[in-house]
Amino acid sequence: MKFVSWNVNGIRACISKGFYDFFQQIDADIFCIQESKMQEGQIEIFTEGYHQYFNSADKKGYSGTILFSKEKPLSVSYDIGIEEHSHEGRVITAEYEKFYMVTVYTPNSKEGLARLDYRMKWEDDFKAYVKGLEEKKPVIICGDLNVAHQEIDLKNPKANRKNPGFSDEERAKITALLNDGFIDTFRYLYPDKEEIYSWWSYRFFARSKNIGWRIDYFLVSDCLKENIKEASIHTDILGSDHCPVSLDLNFD
Repeated sequence: MKFVSWNVNGIRACISKGFYDFFQQIDADIFCIQESKMQEGQIEIFTEGYHQYFNSADKKGYSGTILFSKEKPLSVSYDIGIEEHSHEGRVITAEYEKFYMVTVYTPNSKEGLARLDYRMKWEDDFKAYVKGLEEKKPVIICGDLNVAHQEIDLKNPKANRKNPGFSDEERAKITALLNDGFIDTFRYLYPDKEEIYSWWSYRFFARSKNIGWRIDYFLVSDCLKENIKEASIHTDILGSDHCPVSLDLNFD
């Protein structure tokens, strides 16, 4: 099965920049989107052959997630069951026979780490949520986790040490999630691969200079590690300040 995740930084803008070309070319079984920045029904998205599921923020033009699936899931749920976290459209969970698919757009800690306290609460609650799912069947997590885990995952680690997305606190939370039974699929296959990023600032020609961060992930329950065939970061695909990431799993 092929899975794709992409923070599109506004699906309407991304559609005007070639979204459908990549969508059709990659032919994913499940295609997840973060930062859709739309309310359900605002536009029609043409994904023939796919079931569509939307989770929109209360605030228009902000956050939001979408899941497209060729196979109709056994069930679909939204958010993580905690009122505090249920207003920004950040999570969709689709249940299939052999796994749960969770797409997530993790809250940004904001400049000066102004939202760090909320982010820490989110991290703990999200981890508890996915571990609860894992008691029933394996879990696949994809999305913009808004953190570069290790120094290898961003261009200038020393200069960004206390910045949002590379604070010690945020890095410790993803470490804790991985230590509690999840695998970073890209690093599992490519532990030493350098200068492969999934997000670049729009400022200072960062993308053309490849001054980037790897903050978009596919994580899987440890029991699925033998199923991993490939994990890819599609750095050549434009249309957003993020590029798509993908995962191939063998369920034969």
